[in-house]
Amino acid sequence: MGYQDLYERSMREPESFWAEAAQLIDWDRPWERVLDASNPPFYRWFSGGMLNTCYNAVDRHVISGRGEQPAIIYDSPVTGAKRVIRYAELLEQVARCAGALAALGVEKGDRVIIYMPMVPETIVAMLGCARIGAIHSVVFGGFSARELATRIEDARPKVVVAGSCGIEPNRIVQYKPLLDAAIDLTEYKPEHCIILQRPQDPGDLTRGRDLSWSEVMAGAEPLGCVSVAATDPLYILYTSGTTGQPKGVVRDNGGHAVAMAWSMAKVYGVAPGEVYWAASDVGWVVGHSYIVYAPLLTGCTTVLYEGKPVGTPDAGAFWRVIQEHGVSVLFTAPTAFRAIKREDPNGEHLERYDLGGLRALFLAGERCDPDTLGWAERMLGVPVIDHWWQTETGWAIASNCLGIEQLPVKPGSPTRAVPGYDVQVLGEDGGPVQRGDIGRIMIRLPLPPGCLPTLWGNDQRFVQSYLSAQPGYYLTGDAGYMDEDGYLFVMSRIDDIINVAGHRLSTGGMEAVLASHPDVAECAVIGVTDQVKGEVPLGLVVLKSGVQRDRTAIGSELVALVRDQIGPVAAFKTVVVVPRLPKTRSGKILRGTMKAIADGKDFRLPATIDDPAILDEIATALSTTGAGKAP
Repeated sequence: MGYQDLYERSMREPESFWAEAAQLIDWDRPWERVLDASNPPFYRWFSGGMLNTCYNAVDRHVISGRGEQPAIIYDSPVTGAKRVIRYAELLEQVARCAGALAALGVEKGDRVIIYMPMVPETIVAMLGCARIGAIHSVVFGGFSARELATRIEDARPKVVVAGSCGIEPNRIVQYKPLLDAAIDLTEYKPEHCIILQRPQDPGDLTRGRDLSWSEVMAGAEPLGCVSVAATDPLYILYTSGTTGQPKGVVRDNGGHAVAMAWSMAKVYGVAPGEVYWAASDVGWVVGHSYIVYAPLLTGCTTVLYEGKPVGTPDAGAFWRVIQEHGVSVLFTAPTAFRAIKREDPNGEHLERYDLGGLRALFLAGERCDPDTLGWAERMLGVPVIDHWWQTETGWAIASNCLGIEQLPVKPGSPTRAVPGYDVQVLGEDGGPVQRGDIGRIMIRLPLPPGCLPTLWGNDQRFVQSYLSAQPGYYLTGDAGYMDEDGYLFVMSRIDDIINVAGHRLSTGGMEAVLASHPDVAECAVIGVTDQVKGEVPLGLVVLKSGVQRDRTAIGSELVALVRDQIGPVAAFKTVVVVPRLPKTRSGKILRGTMKAIADGKDFRLPATIDDPAILDEIATALSTTGAGKAP
């Protein structure tokens, strides 16, 4: 069945469609209703069904004869360590971890916060929680004490599992002092902390509260799986909230397992036994979905990479991993490829490696500019798939689904809606906009399996944040348009649509133009305050390595490009060359923070910022432009 037929079936017969997909999962008890729509907008999938996610990700593969197949390939260029963990070994470790948690009083429904680096023990801890029905909440390793404290206060974990440190290419990040400080800040105190003591920087254990990972694992009694309801939470993943209070995205067990297994086969076209690599971090949703759960539920080998796309040791790092471990499909963020392109624009590092086994590259995390997509296609010679999804959905909303039918690529578009998602582009009046016109991208309810059913402990905020903009729809927060062929173009966040003298313009469209210039490695466009036009666009660009041309000349060329391709209506007149752009650790460019700097407004330092010193460089650069009100 081709894409169009399958998509139409998912819209016409959602219950039979997802019931068929659910055959990819082993159930302890069948569901009573595929879709429980008795309490809208709180829809639930596979109501009445019972299962265990850890059993589906580990045990059943050992039972079926995959015990000796590698489950996890750990590759850490920052420590020089490599390790292969087979499914049988993973089962033994996860069962012991479950036993260790149970011995500390963790039961079904209890929460466990995991504050760990990119090491195999992080995956073991996640699966150990799932094994006994505990709810894990992974907090990105190295988050500030204040941010960690807010998550401890909200989740109220019985146990925290933490690493003593994380390792960056040029420094060690001490996690244990951050954990101690976070607990000092909270009214709620976890009963115990299990600390993985890394040899690079062991932490000081607090007597009576802290326990060593190695000791509790050595003394633990392995436990079997606890059956849980399909609608029971598997994990909580916190995402930044506009109020400063993080939102705890809830993921259920049943719908999540079905969506993960189905998406591996249909979106990524990956089969059991293949090596799949999501070059992300377990602390982000990509890591949850496609480093841990989807590959293991499918019976794949997943790569756990503790390194960077450049600098560990060079811009050939990804190619080395692909060749050495036989990666079939790579999934990473566009920002990773922009970093590689910036350091090695001619792909000289590629010549040292054989990437013959690589079938496809998937990009997500933020909009992929056509220039980066084209560069990756030329360098790799494989399909490059820009797909779009969110922490809240947990898997792709729009993609070129390689496991169904490969559709023609349109640069700048993540192709069409994935089966299960009824994606609409609506205007401010709530009605559909004309094809080609920019509007709010929304998804008609119910959301498909795997998406968030609510926020942790806060149904009201769930409705207010996501469902109140238009009755019967989920607000993605993104703006864009759909073309005549049904291809979706996600142009920017709704907040990044700027109003220039009454004209609504997409900053994403201008960024695509800037990125097409041969000297530009990456860029961002922000709207800054203008007394006459309300807002005017300002471009910030990072040049490719080795570019020595006059920056004024480059700026003039970029302004001319935008005027030619977007039109004079954009009022695009200013380009600033900066050494780098401020980003979160997951690679998203902090456009809102730069806008606040340009407008001279106060802003809260983002907890996820990769390097706060960049903001000083941006402020200095903007102060010379005369645009906005930069200090």
